Amino acid sequence: MRGEASGFVQTVDIGDHHLVADEPLASGGTDTGPTPYDLLAAALGTCTSMTIAYFARIRKWPLESVTVRVRHSKIHAADCAACDTKEGRIDRLDSSIELRGALSEEQRQELLRIADRCPIHRTLTSEISIQTSVSGGEQPG
Repeated sequence: MRGEASGFVQTVDIGDHHLVADEPLASGGTDTGPTPYDLLAAALGTCTSMTIAYFARIRKWPLESVTVRVRHSKIHAADCAACDTKEGRIDRLDSSIELRGALSEEQRQELLRIADRCPIHRTLTSEISIQTSVSGGEQPG
């Protein structure tokens, strides 16, 4: 990820893939790409969809397509009965999954259960250690 200090636009290089991230106009960006939270939601949604489809293929279930919509928001901790945090605001990711195909209700419920087993979901709901360091650039003389 690389960007100029004068704005929010970031060039994102992931192997041979290139994209741009930004903030919306209302937040001072130029809206030339998804926001970091959009990218986070996309990571969860794509992983969920891939995991569901993979599981259905293994089971040879008649799943035709998966559509996952993920929305990020901030909510008051007091509004989350299942959360440990009870003060301030917390991040919330709401996922909606559409399964197309001649699946039984039992198969649909099993695929819904499998959705929470995708690696990104597991990462986001586990303890995370982020280590940050500074490197390169000009040093003051």
